[in-house]
Amino acid sequence: MAIRIVTDSASDISLQEAEELNIEIVPLSIRFGESEYTDLTDLSVSDFYKKMAESDLLPSTAAPSPGAFEVAFKRCHEAGADGVICINLSLALSATGQAAQLAADALSELIPVKCIDSKTITSGLGTIVRLAASAARSGKSMEEIVSLIESMSERTRIYATLDTLENLKKGGRIGGATAMVGTMLQFKPCLDLSSGEVVEAGRQRTRKKSLLWLREVLEAAGPIEELCIIHGDAPDVDVFVDLISDLVPESSIQINQLGAVIGTHGGPRVIGITYLVQ
Repeated sequence: MAIRIVTDSASDISLQEAEELNIEIVPLSIRFGESEYTDLTDLSVSDFYKKMAESDLLPSTAAPSPGAFEVAFKRCHEAGADGVICINLSLALSATGQAAQLAADALSELIPVKCIDSKTITSGLGTIVRLAASAARSGKSMEEIVSLIESMSERTRIYATLDTLENLKKGGRIGGATAMVGTMLQFKPCLDLSSGEVVEAGRQRTRKKSLLWLREVLEAAGPIEELCIIHGDAPDVDVFVDLISDLVPESSIQINQLGAVIGTHGGPRVIGITYLVQ
């Protein structure tokens, strides 16, 4: 069987990489007030951060329509796919996966589509999608790839420290970090998103201490795979790379800028890590 992988733009996979790996990306929308932009098409990552810095309005996101997923699934079918696996960002944070499932149900007689809740976001999702696409290209069956995805989802960890809680609060994705609201003027929020939800993991008084907290998380993780440093246009990302240089060789670290979807909720200058535990 020829299996194709579909995901959404919260995976932070570039269009170039998607083309190389034969991945279909269904974009979410980004809104600044009354203006709406299609992620990756109308608004590049650099344009998003520039607009967020210049605008008095905090951005918001909107899930793709089921129709957008139908177009992607049909395109896979027309390209010769026998089946599609659609891997989406955490259902606890977005209705994107629900839209994908509605599209899959509508096309059930045309092509089998398996929709999977990755229970993660950004490079956590991106890593799963890349490895699933590699498995598909090597000729693995749908059942084998689904098993691989589910295993990676259980092993994915994601932690982050924010410079501001304002975007996350306004976007309604605060989850288990509700208690942090109102106390963040004196602290830098530290979050654990490994469950697919936003959970408070600590509070640090300074940016330096919050980066040290991320280092401690990484040090305590034990053997890991596929480490990515994620950041929202953070000017001190190199400082963090140096901070963990004795733990992980820089050559084995992937550094990814958060795209507009997750950057909308994380806000500017967020820094985080995603990895798979062994």
